[in-house]
Amino acid sequence: MLTLLAASLFGSLGIWQLGRAGEKRAIFAAYALGTNGTLQEGLGGANAGEQRYQLLRLQGHYDAGRQVLLDNMSHAGRSGYQVLTPFITAGGSVLVNRGWVPASGDRSRLPDVDVSDQPRLLTGRIDRLPRPALRLPADTVASTSPWPRRLLFPTVAEISAQTGYTLRDFQLLLNPDETDGFVREWKPALMEPEKHVGYAIQWFGLAATVVVVFVILAWRQLRIAQSDVG
Repeated sequence: MLTLLAASLFGSLGIWQLGRAGEKRAIFAAYALGTNGTLQEGLGGANAGEQRYQLLRLQGHYDAGRQVLLDNMSHAGRSGYQVLTPFITAGGSVLVNRGWVPASGDRSRLPDVDVSDQPRLLTGRIDRLPRPALRLPADTVASTSPWPRRLLFPTVAEISAQTGYTLRDFQLLLNPDETDGFVREWKPALMEPEKHVGYAIQWFGLAATVVVVFVILAWRQLRIAQSDVG
């Protein structure tokens, strides 16, 4: 019974990992499709649910006075921030992620993320804001601090409440060839599908090992029993 339970558990975990690999393949495929897909014009009905990773071109201007620094964002092993700058268009407003900047050793010194508020045309990729594994209550102190504000995993609704106007419920990852950006090596922040397949093989291997061990022990027990009878 224990062998059956263990083998079933390990086999189920292997199947689950294969399922996760399939989900990740779909996400990476959506990212590639967005790269090669049709360029959308204007906010319109854009949303992260149905159009995640799609390219979007907007005409408007930055709100340079109300920028957010996404805290605890690392790049190449270094700690830093991702810079979110509201972009105002005739069809609404959206957060533009202008990329990653390093943090200094002194937390009280924020990086220079100033940008012109002159009208411009820009292109970016629709995506969700980074989400934590466990969401904590909103930081009420940060909501009254000077801009740019350093926030840890805020929601778009929380940022909207602080800016004083409604922002669309997604971010726009600024294209690497656009000006006034920082480090932008965009890709899905996910485990590669191949790693899930590797974990699945390990779980299936454990399930097989349990069965083989059971068979060997049962065979030895049977040989001992036969010897006793003889």
